Amino acid sequence: MDDIVAAARRLRGHAVRTPLLASPDLDEVAGRRVMVKAEPLQRTGSFKFRGAWAALGLLSPAERSRGVIAFSSGNHAQGIALAARDHGAPAVIVMPADAPRLKIDNTRALGAEVVLYDRAGGEDRDAIGEKLAEARGLTLIRPFDDPRVIAGQGSVGLEIAEDLGPAAQGDVLVCCGGGGLAAGVALALEARAPGLRVRPVEPAGFDDMTRSLAAGTRLRNAPGAASICDAIVTDSPGALTFPILHRLCGPGIVVTDAEALRAMALAFLRLKLVLEPGGAVALAAALFHPDAIAGDMVTVVATGGNVDPATFADALRRIDA
Repeated sequence: MDDIVAAARRLRGHAVRTPLLASPDLDEVAGRRVMVKAEPLQRTGSFKFRGAWAALGLLSPAERSRGVIAFSSGNHAQGIALAARDHGAPAVIVMPADAPRLKIDNTRALGAEVVLYDRAGGEDRDAIGEKLAEARGLTLIRPFDDPRVIAGQGSVGLEIAEDLGPAAQGDVLVCCGGGGLAAGVALALEARAPGLRVRPVEPAGFDDMTRSLAAGTRLRNAPGAASICDAIVTDSPGALTFPILHRLCGPGIVVTDAEALRAMALAFLRLKLVLEPGGAVALAAALFHPDAIAGDMVTVVATGGNVDPATFADALRRIDA
């Protein structure tokens, strides 16, 4: 908790303190009050900037001068690129070649060197990254299994606790890939609002955290699965994040890609908020899986809004679905 508080202090004046949004229309769909933490309004369009800045802020001047390296399909990439630029550090980002073009272009525009790899063809990003890191003396900042990053993401939980108050009760639904955000939020809420319980939400086919929580051990996803939720498609829960979530979180919830797209449409229509598929799964769970949630209020962390135009247009066509 001390690390989370320290990270929040470093973020002050650099990260956006995002609002909790509400809509009576969304409440009606969900059958309870829905509060939406709007992280698409964060710098670079997602919560990932928080962890990136928190991690860069702990590097020594010598480490910053040599530079950093990260693996990401897009949101962590952009967060690291901007945080590195602001700290005067070079950044190398290893990204899958099939990542959304918008995220690749944005990462380059923020000044990072982008190295693409063939994810579908089985190229090993770890091997590529390790070779680059060793050759250039770069510091690796992992997207979720990094204590510095988890602490930065925990600032989201601090803000939720401050806005709802220490006596607040209910589920807090968090879009979940490797679990860095969910773990950070869970730790913050344990200390500041213990009546709020994190529930990880994942897309179908990538429900490794949900299954792992039920089994009590880390499980992997089956090979060959596909989802439009590119921001949160991971192979398995993090080694650091899973024990935290296993101790503090409630059961996971799984939603379909179609439900994520419908949630994107409703977020735009009712909140005027742009979400990407991976950033909308928590809202989808709140709206379309009401029986999985307890209490008369649910809090949703909408995690990112870096969506390509074609996918967003597809989502908007579902407004009347």
